[in-house]
Amino acid sequence: MVNNDHTFINGGEVINHNQNFPPLVISYNEKIRPILDAVDKLRRLNVTQEGIPLPTIVVVGDQSSGKSSVLESLAGISLPRGQDICTRVPLIMRLQHHSDPVPEIVLEFQEKSVKIIEENKISEAIGKATVEIAGNSKGISNVPLTLVVRKRGVPDLTMVDLPGITRVPIGDQPKDIYEQISGMIMEYIKPDESIILNVLSASVDFSTCESICMSRSVDNTGQRTLAVVTKCDQAPNGLLEKVTTNAVNIGLGYICVRNRINNETYEEARNQEAALFETHPLLSKIDNSMVGIPVLAHRLVEIQSVIISKCLPEIVKKINEKLNASIVDLNKLPRNLTSIPDAMVTFMQIVGSLKETLQRILIQGAFDEYENDQQMHCDARMAEMIDELSKDLQSSVKFSERFLVEEMKVLEETNGIRLPNLLPHSVFLTMLKRKVNNISDLPVGFVNKVWGYLENVCAKVLIDRCGNYPQLLPLMRKATHCVMEKTKVKFVERVVEMIEMEKITDYTCDPDFITSYNKLMGYRTQFLNSMSNVNCTLNVEGFGTVNTRHLSSVSANTRDQAYDLKMKMTAYWKIVLKRMVDCLALQLRFFMQKVVNKEMEMEIVNEVMVQSGGIEKMLDEPPSVTKKRELLQTSVRLLQESKEIMEKVMDDIVVTSE
Repeated sequence: MVNNDHTFINGGEVINHNQNFPPLVISYNEKIRPILDAVDKLRRLNVTQEGIPLPTIVVVGDQSSGKSSVLESLAGISLPRGQDICTRVPLIMRLQHHSDPVPEIVLEFQEKSVKIIEENKISEAIGKATVEIAGNSKGISNVPLTLVVRKRGVPDLTMVDLPGITRVPIGDQPKDIYEQISGMIMEYIKPDESIILNVLSASVDFSTCESICMSRSVDNTGQRTLAVVTKCDQAPNGLLEKVTTNAVNIGLGYICVRNRINNETYEEARNQEAALFETHPLLSKIDNSMVGIPVLAHRLVEIQSVIISKCLPEIVKKINEKLNASIVDLNKLPRNLTSIPDAMVTFMQIVGSLKETLQRILIQGAFDEYENDQQMHCDARMAEMIDELSKDLQSSVKFSERFLVEEMKVLEETNGIRLPNLLPHSVFLTMLKRKVNNISDLPVGFVNKVWGYLENVCAKVLIDRCGNYPQLLPLMRKATHCVMEKTKVKFVERVVEMIEMEKITDYTCDPDFITSYNKLMGYRTQFLNSMSNVNCTLNVEGFGTVNTRHLSSVSANTRDQAYDLKMKMTAYWKIVLKRMVDCLALQLRFFMQKVVNKEMEMEIVNEVMVQSGGIEKMLDEPPSVTKKRELLQTSVRLLQESKEIMEKVMDDIVVTSE
């Protein structure tokens, strides 16, 4: 039953004599009003574009659900109405209790401010502003209007009214009108800071209502959703069950209201509403805490105070974080150069920074600057490539299943007029040249691979050091590529020379050669005996089990020479492969230091200062950098102003609490 405990003055302020509302709500104007004003200032600054969501009561509902009537009753003013979409842009309604009997009504949009003197002109003013924003057609726009209503007796509330949901385009409405409206609604109701005021007609099935489906998709538990049921006098049957069973999971509850009819004054409408819920045989059964615009006003005030109090510390934190991040990003941008000397100093700083970084990661092996990028851990990556080369060279050593056949072929091809049993030096060199030719592509391939890696490293560091001056980047990239290519050519030449040296002579002072050769020759007696064995096999270190059956018909002199040649080459080949890897590693380090410590710097300076006039180009800031600077400066100004607003309100809270 509804009694006369509620007094509603001019559609707004509620005084309840019997219910004990929280002190925060009773003294709302004095304690929360400054905070609400601060949040509204942030909203006007459009701080949400910086990714800082604000606590907002978002009004949603299907088309013709009675949204406008509810807002009119709360504000005590008339809003645009009709059968089509009346709200075509977000309408931010800022209601403020005003002690002066003369209302102050202002419409703000697109940096304009229109003062509305006569209340009956509000709908017209909103209509004109909507046309200016969204055009003459029935299309919608996401650019908001702000209606500030300062009026005696209205609750201090800020709400955002969104277009009513419609699925079927009418007249010149866009074909995708549903997608546009639903997209706009989802943008507003998705943040956790948003409270969803879902306006439902009593005549519809709540479970199939489009606005309910949308709110449940972002607020499945319903803890952010309050439902307002309109047109209760038109569909009273079954309403009690609808609002008490809560089949659609409305966490903040239901409030049933009666719409103002025709030319009723707001006071008359409230009296009629009170009488309806008090005397109607069905509606009077609904608990009085769930009926009436006064109850709705109180409930919204309570909810708004709670959500603002809850979000305030996080808003302050996010503003500070965003401001600090924007200042850091702004400071990272290059200084706008205005003279050649300034450009020269900056250019030399870039070159010096590039050189220093490359020295650290390529020469010193440091990677702290690129700790999370393993490709920039250069010492480790180059060591892996050298190890891989060593394994590839070792795997190139393949032993023929027919033991000594290759050696005997070489002996046959190099046979000449000479003393018997004498193995000439040319035989060994012929064998050596063949083996070197077989692996000659591996060292060259290593150079191509490792140098390609180094070029990528240099390119990344170059972008990191020169990225703020994109007008310089092509010139420095060209110079870097040029010096790397020249050095690679020299590196390849050295490698080819190394390969050629290995072909033309056989020499080592490594004592391991004699040790290894003598050890292998120690198997000679076993080798000779194996040919008389039934299995004709023997085990030789480094070769495994070998079959000698095919050698029984070969002359003893040829067998001995082939065996000796095999063992000498095996012992010496180990030395050759090891020498190649060591030489490649040393050459790599040598050329890296030469490039980083001297040649790259000289090439870059020559290209930028002598060949291409790059210093002058540094004075022309690229449009992309200019635009980024302007955006960051705007962001910093906005966030600094937001910070000042929040600091003031926080100081006021501290003073009030004391």
